[in-house]
Amino acid sequence: MLKQRVITAVLLLAVLIPSVLSSSAYPFGAVSIVLIACAAWEWSKLNGFGGAAAVFFGLVCAAGCIAIWVGGFLTANLSAVWIVSGALWVLAGAWLLHFGASRWQRLPRYFRLAGGIAVLIVAWLAVMQLRSMGIYFLLSVLSLVWVADISAYFAGRALGGTWITRKLAPSISPGKTWEGALGGALGALLMALAWVLWDKRLASTSPGIYTAFASRGYIFLIVSTLFLTAMSIVGDLVESLFKRAAGVKDSSGLLPGHGGVLDRIDALLPTLPLAMMLASLGAV
Repeated sequence: MLKQRVITAVLLLAVLIPSVLSSSAYPFGAVSIVLIACAAWEWSKLNGFGGAAAVFFGLVCAAGCIAIWVGGFLTANLSAVWIVSGALWVLAGAWLLHFGASRWQRLPRYFRLAGGIAVLIVAWLAVMQLRSMGIYFLLSVLSLVWVADISAYFAGRALGGTWITRKLAPSISPGKTWEGALGGALGALLMALAWVLWDKRLASTSPGIYTAFASRGYIFLIVSTLFLTAMSIVGDLVESLFKRAAGVKDSSGLLPGHGGVLDRIDALLPTLPLAMMLASLGAV
């Protein structure tokens, strides 16, 4: 399993890193559309659409992203989109985590399908606009999710099994604890502060999102970083809820050793549009 994980990770990085660092937006846009289409295919299968139907909806999602690109929306001011999508993520996330998988399953499956595809397209639009604001800017947002996840893992491992361990959402994801979540938040916050100091030391002309937050005051930096971290955890838990409702462990087997694409991007789905929402409110 470890060997598979390493090989898959190396292959993914071999494709993603050059596309992200390319001076043109086209390589990254193309790679990200393929990944989003695969995620839409997985989402379709999770909601009972198999075979050709799942492939069709994956292509529909890809076509939606391409239409947005061709229509010139990657450079448009979409403040209203980010505010609405951010608010919906907060409200829907709270509703889903409160009522659980049983209430989710009662919703019409075409409604669930359409909602998921809309979420994927909005996340793709957000990641493309973040990249247009600078590669360094995009990496600062992605790093929050990565650092929070790693910090949560080690905090959970360090305190796992002790008398202070408290399950975060035992009916959805039994392995997650409050200690892990707090460890993830602390790790993300320390990274944000370090990023600001690094930008100041280098007098960077292309700062990360945390320097933009800090320009509005360190209280704004702390609150925004903790908020994004909390919502990345919500994204992870919500996807776990969907898999539990579908009775599967992974969203698919597309990425050997890692599960599916949705398993890799679940925490990013709320974080990306919410980062753009904070940017649209004047953080940058």
